[in-house]
Formats: sequence, structure tokens, C-alpha cells
Amino acid sequence: MYCLIKIMNFTTKSHKQGDIILAEARYSGLFEEIKTAITNISDQDIIDKHNLKYAGKMSLSYAINDLIKDRLSAVGWSKESPIFQDEGFKESKWRLDFAKDKISIEVAFNHGEAIAWNLIKPVLAGELNHVQKAIQTEVAVLICATSKLKRAGAFDSAVGEFEKICRYLIPLDRILTVPMVIIGLEAPETFKMVKNRVGNRNIGEIVRL
Repeated sequence: MYCLIKIMNFTTKSHKQGDIILAEARYSGLFEEIKTAITNISDQDIIDKHNLKYAGKMSLSYAINDLIKDRLSAVGWSKESPIFQDEGFKESKWRLDFAKDKISIEVAFNHGEAIAWNLIKPVLAGELNHVQKAIQTEVAVLICATSKLKRAGAFDSAVGEFEKICRYLIPLDRILTVPMVIIGLEAPETFKMVKNRVGNRNIGEIVRL
């Protein structure tokens, strides 16, 4: 008798040939680190992280974000990397979630109104600027939830999902000059999160499928 471990799956959308660039020898190893960080997350890992740290939260976004951070940090990706050297632009809104060599990563589980900013930050890191740069991005990866994960993980309804982010690429095409790959995380196969009302707030409950 054996137990089949379910891992996190994802789908991708390429912008400005980001997929082709990330397949080049100089970037392929780094992109493999990103993909491995995701696929090494099992359904049980998410459950364990949620129960350990975020049992009072409604959404799986906290646990998944933590797991991605843990795995990328373990292979040398810098967290909260500033785009600029100027001390006046060091707060979080001017930082990339992760960076390594010439690749930047944004993990976007936030409000849909932040979609354009999440897409533009890697461009700021990649283009020349009169503010002195701290990092130079050549290709970017944006990690987000698909609509299926958004539903199964009880994400806030206002969170911008993969499908919506991909639609933004069309009107922003000329602005988004940096090649990138959008990664949409799929829903767990063995469980889902169900919202429960406890007192005056919602709490998520894990339900096995």
C-alpha cells in the first residue's frame, strides 16, 4: 500500500518571448529553480503550513506564499530586493519580492487593483532610470493564483487571478517592455478550503476531497 503525493501544478503565459529567453542556457537553471520551488509543494505541505501558522485565516494564500518564500530562499533567491539605491525609494512598494542574477519574481496574491503595478515593477527594474538602480532585470516571472485556486483556496474575491492578469498584458503591451512569464498556480487536488463564520469573522476550514 502506498500514498500518492499530490504536488502543486501550474499553467503559464509568456509575454515578449519570456518563455524562450528563460529556456536559454544562461537562465534555464534559474527558471528550473522557480519551477521546482513550486512543484515541490505538496497538498500536505499546504495543509501543514496553514494549520501551523495560519489556522485563523480564511485563505490559503498565506500558507502558499510562505512555502514559495521558504523554497526560493533556500536556493539563494534574495527576498524584498530594492529596485533603487536611493534611500527615498526603499519602502516595500519599490521592492521586488525576489531577485537572483538578472531575473526578478513577483508573487501576486493581492488585490486586483495592484495588477498593473505588479507587472510594471519588473519593468522599472529592467529599464534605465534617472534614479540610481540597485538591480537590473532582464526577464521576470510573476506567480499568481488561477481562478480555480482562488475558489478552492477561499481567496478574497478581489484578488487578481491569472486569467485577469493575462488580459492586462494586451493593453499594457507597449509599457511592459521586459520579457516575462506569468505562472498561474492550480488548485489542490485532494482538498479545498471552505469559509466558516466564527463569531464576527470568517475562518477557513480544510475539507478533504
